[in-house]
Amino acid sequence: MGKYFGTSGIREVVNEKLTPELALKVGRALGTYLGGGTVVVGKDTRTSGEMLKRALISGLLSTGIDVIDIGLAPTPLTGFAIKLYGADAGVTITASHNPPEYNGIKVWQANGMAYTPEMENELEGILESGNFKKAPWNEIGNLRTANPRGEYIKAALDMVRLEDSYTVVLDSGNGAGSILSPYLQRELGNKVISLNSHPSGFFVRELEPNAKSLAMLAKTVRVMDADVGIAHDGDADRIGVVDDEGNFIEYEVMLSLIAGYTLRKFGKGKIITTVDAGFALDDYVRPLGGEVVRTRVGDVAVADELAKHGGVFGGEPSGTWIMPQWNLTPDGIFAGALVLEMIDRLGPLSELARDVPRYVTLRAKIPCPNEKKAKAMEIIAREALKTFDYRRLIDIDGVRIENDEWWVLFRPSGTEPIMRITLEAHTEEKARGLMEKAEKLVREAIGAA
Repeated sequence: MGKYFGTSGIREVVNEKLTPELALKVGRALGTYLGGGTVVVGKDTRTSGEMLKRALISGLLSTGIDVIDIGLAPTPLTGFAIKLYGADAGVTITASHNPPEYNGIKVWQANGMAYTPEMENELEGILESGNFKKAPWNEIGNLRTANPRGEYIKAALDMVRLEDSYTVVLDSGNGAGSILSPYLQRELGNKVISLNSHPSGFFVRELEPNAKSLAMLAKTVRVMDADVGIAHDGDADRIGVVDDEGNFIEYEVMLSLIAGYTLRKFGKGKIITTVDAGFALDDYVRPLGGEVVRTRVGDVAVADELAKHGGVFGGEPSGTWIMPQWNLTPDGIFAGALVLEMIDRLGPLSELARDVPRYVTLRAKIPCPNEKKAKAMEIIAREALKTFDYRRLIDIDGVRIENDEWWVLFRPSGTEPIMRITLEAHTEEKARGLMEKAEKLVREAIGAA
């Protein structure tokens, strides 16, 4: 993690750390890094989006980069447009699921995958040096606008088909998904009921699509007797799902279901996930010919693993899914279409969800100043090995210790001054006991750091 880039690009409070001046510099740094070519730029619905987008575009143009401005666009549409227009990179102005006072800048490669930490470090180096390429007056980049929504829907309909029609309640969270997701569902032949679909930049609900924030969606599914409820975060790279009985399907369960469905649809192979994903996924996909491979947390790590080693599906237990047959950009909108196809082929979600093993997952966040994180993790790694009776250790991202019956992950947040604990066990009693030990260990480590 650098001075500006965290685990998911730059994400800060607007007009504090994230200013038009910084956006201009990022544009100049990216243009210098690329040396030429074309960049697609889109933004989510935040009130600061237009301001930051224009500053970033000015920076790109000043280095001789041509820019295709796709305007209000969910992150998946930016990723799609990069490939559609044969661009060299893409940028989304978004803070994803953060509150409305935040915004961010996330950069995408030509293959639709986010910039890796190594690439972001190079950008930071250029940004810090201030040594930007300056195009002469007659070589300044060209700016054009484009609207790839129609092509996106057409391409999605080539990959996903439904035999029947369903009633879908779609909650876009006042985010960028509202301009695309309900329309794709309608084109699939479904009856769509939209919630929070005015893209105002003022968010009616918390943007992270979880059981608490989607209470209204769940209620609407029940009242309207709908077949499914689908929700997105601010830039629609994530999906939350409510079943036909109006119950939010836990992320872990949904991850297992969709991973299993992609194995049925595209054939056997690797399922790429992250170190914070539970054993239910392994237990569910193994009989379907899936082999689970774990990597660092973050969509870029999942996409990187898919790009390097192949795989049928990549996903995190946060509703972030990557379908490599479609794109290496996380895509909650295409994911929604795939969920409908799964229902169409296999039956109601409430019934499908009963086949997924349920274990007890607990999560905790413990405040930890950013400057203490590295030292605290050293202490945690050392002490965890003594405190817990474990069989395997994975240290590619934080420290994950596991036994056949449970696992515990200690990991510093890449976006907030907190230390995260995630764990899973077969029983509530075991999970609570593990969490007690884990929290004590983390608090002592932070105190000693």
